[in-house]
Amino acid sequence: MRFPSLLLFLLASSLLFTSCTKKTDEKGKTLYLAVSSQVKGMDPIYANDRYSGNEVARVYEGLLQYDYFRRPYTLAPNLAEAMPTVSEDGLTYTFKVLKGVVFQDDAAFPEGKGRELTAEDFVYSIKRLADPKLQGLGWWLLDGKIKGLNEWRNKYAELPKTDYEEEVEGLKALDRYTLQFKLSKPFPQFLYSLAMPFTYAVAREVVEKYGDEFLNHPVGTGPFAIRDGVFKQTKKIYYVKNPTFREKLYPCEGSEEFKEKGFLKDCGKKLPLVDRLEVNIIEENQPRWLNFEKGRVDFVAVPKDNFDSVIPDAKNLGNDYKEKKIELLISPALDITYIAFNHDLALFKNNKKLRRAMSLAYDIDEANKKFNNNQAIRAQSIVPPGIAGYMESYKSPYRGRGRKEDIEKAKKLLAEAGFPEGKGLPVITYDCPNNTVSRHQGEYFQLQMAKIGINVKVIQNPWPELQKKITTRNVMTYGIAWSADYPDAENFLQLIYGPNRAPGANGSGYDNPEFNKLFKVASVMQDGPERTALYEKMNRMAAEEVPWIFLVHRQSFVVKHGWLKNYISTDFEAGISQYFDVDKKLKKETLKKL
Repeated sequence: MRFPSLLLFLLASSLLFTSCTKKTDEKGKTLYLAVSSQVKGMDPIYANDRYSGNEVARVYEGLLQYDYFRRPYTLAPNLAEAMPTVSEDGLTYTFKVLKGVVFQDDAAFPEGKGRELTAEDFVYSIKRLADPKLQGLGWWLLDGKIKGLNEWRNKYAELPKTDYEEEVEGLKALDRYTLQFKLSKPFPQFLYSLAMPFTYAVAREVVEKYGDEFLNHPVGTGPFAIRDGVFKQTKKIYYVKNPTFREKLYPCEGSEEFKEKGFLKDCGKKLPLVDRLEVNIIEENQPRWLNFEKGRVDFVAVPKDNFDSVIPDAKNLGNDYKEKKIELLISPALDITYIAFNHDLALFKNNKKLRRAMSLAYDIDEANKKFNNNQAIRAQSIVPPGIAGYMESYKSPYRGRGRKEDIEKAKKLLAEAGFPEGKGLPVITYDCPNNTVSRHQGEYFQLQMAKIGINVKVIQNPWPELQKKITTRNVMTYGIAWSADYPDAENFLQLIYGPNRAPGANGSGYDNPEFNKLFKVASVMQDGPERTALYEKMNRMAAEEVPWIFLVHRQSFVVKHGWLKNYISTDFEAGISQYFDVDKKLKKETLKKL
């Protein structure tokens, strides 16, 4: 999602888990989850990374969601009664908002009782995303898309106070339960935007009551609520089942693959299926893995240092783990990892040969072995496999693989760029998250660049601070990743679309008029061969222009305990914990063997 997510699943002592160690006699069911980064807060308009988005989605909801049990990825109604009616020209979308949905109880409402959700709540929430004074980090998603919304935004950029009562032509509540969008131009990905946390519904009363502290007082319509009502920036986040959650039932239909595997056996049960969530923030791989092995975390990504012992043949779980009723899930990820250049700096903006030289000097084959157990797909450009625009046979002329000819070509390009053997170049800073693996990746980048005479300094940052530095352009290069917001190449190509520059999704600030022109044409086209051809053309252009050093498209290797039910690997994780269940009897029996 997100604004770039971390290069991989990111120290906390195992003492963090003393509260959940082998608790099987507690009343109800509890999920024990581990995430690898702190979140910035619980305001949907700032949920521009996977971690923040997933936490926001436990409390808040949108009009649409991804159908958890269908592949290919398919949108389904959530707070909407049904999918919208769409005008013949594809510009007007009309939704009926689900009746009887209420916000969680909170002191912001009369007598502390949450009120019913209405169409007006979506109008207000999307205006918040557009409000120039709030600088919502998801504005890029709707920028230029909804009729009159940009004009409204621009007007209040100059005035002291934003008027949320002023009507916007393309964003209206026609009545209490009818919501209408009018687009200013075709936007084939529009419905995807309504399944993203940026557009989730918030209550105006709550925003106004808590003001600047709203991000720490999440009050939504979702399946879970923050325990005690206040989000605190600690190493644990506690949730409880929302007692006023609507009658939302476990699905009875899905793709055949999920039917055959028994994922629909809970058909018709009221969601969520568990009573509590405990989310533990553990930035380092090994403490996170240790706690999984001890049964203190329900599922986790397999760390690279444990990969060979856990998955000896890179396909099947080792027998020791099978005996503990641990299960392995392998799936390709719609993502890309990369090292971005800051194109605000003339050093990178005006010197394509320097960028190409640095890309050729980076040995992606060795990096894939060191950091991805040689299981990731080497990225030739920006679009990942699995979606139109990816070109399986294409090979970038500037993709380094550690060969002698790559280094010689890199040195020649560096000299042509005006820096023979690196002479005249300043020290290049490389910013990354503050965990061990990210440091090792930074040090690897440092060694690769030294091969052609470029000096690199590695700077580690807490994840929220790294995001801030990227947004405010206080970086030279940085290591990051992007996971798909929706299954369309446009979501990746927009990362180097000039008008999307930070605080939008284009954190590198790359701005190429020819690429921008092609993107504007493709972004309003419906899916088909003509659009795919444009996507491929832009993908080749990205490879040859080298706005980033493209690294890999990852595969997901996740292990879970057998007591965790209904977990499926997905690229779109927001809201999925409502489907999870825990077999308490099996957990009790299994914990004795761990």
